[in-house]
Amino acid sequence: MARCTAPVNGHRTASGAAACPACGSRYSRGYNSYSSYSSPYPSSGYSSSSRSGGSGSERTIKPRWSKSGSTILYTPAEIRTLSPVRENFEKRSSIPDLRDVFLCHAWDDRKGAAKELHDLLESNGVSVWFSEKDILLGSSLLREIDKGLVKSRVGIVLVTPALLRRLAGEGIADKELSALLARDLLVPILHDTTYEALREVSPLLGSRSGLSTSEETMVGVAAKLAELVAPESAINC
Repeated sequence: MARCTAPVNGHRTASGAAACPACGSRYSRGYNSYSSYSSPYPSSGYSSSSRSGGSGSERTIKPRWSKSGSTILYTPAEIRTLSPVRENFEKRSSIPDLRDVFLCHAWDDRKGAAKELHDLLESNGVSVWFSEKDILLGSSLLREIDKGLVKSRVGIVLVTPALLRRLAGEGIADKELSALLARDLLVPILHDTTYEALREVSPLLGSRSGLSTSEETMVGVAAKLAELVAPESAINC
């Protein structure tokens, strides 16, 4: 007769009970009932969903600025990164005639990744300062960039291999980044590169956490940015 292993190994889990030679057949019939287990955390703050990462899965949560009914979830690290940006955004929300976002990018990305992110943000109702449409032919590039920085509530930097090359050469992007860093309204968006590569050319920018398309699609990144700069009146709608 098979001997029960409960006195030694316990039956605290369904898998442990199923592995018992004496009780396994009895518990395996009810094993599927464990799939109905739900998270002990309230849905307004925590979710039992998980995302994969270098250190395994992380519980995802919703920030206080999430819209009512939103299904977008964040990691704790993303909440820590975006919370001060949201706070500064709210302080500037009453200033009239400001764009929601200033999009800093490498010139080489203007018709590729930068345009894709711009179009996705605008499709989510975000007003974006974008050099391709906001700098008129014959205008002073530096002067127009200065205007864009002043007239935007939040800065996002699309970090790509092309931007890293520009930073290494101290191009126009370097001037934009210096101003955005000084304002403490900056969200780096990594695309086709890593933080290690960024820190090699810009340790200060590389010290800032942000969002990355290696962990989710550009569509997902744009959705989070759209929530980040959503007016307070839209949060409880």
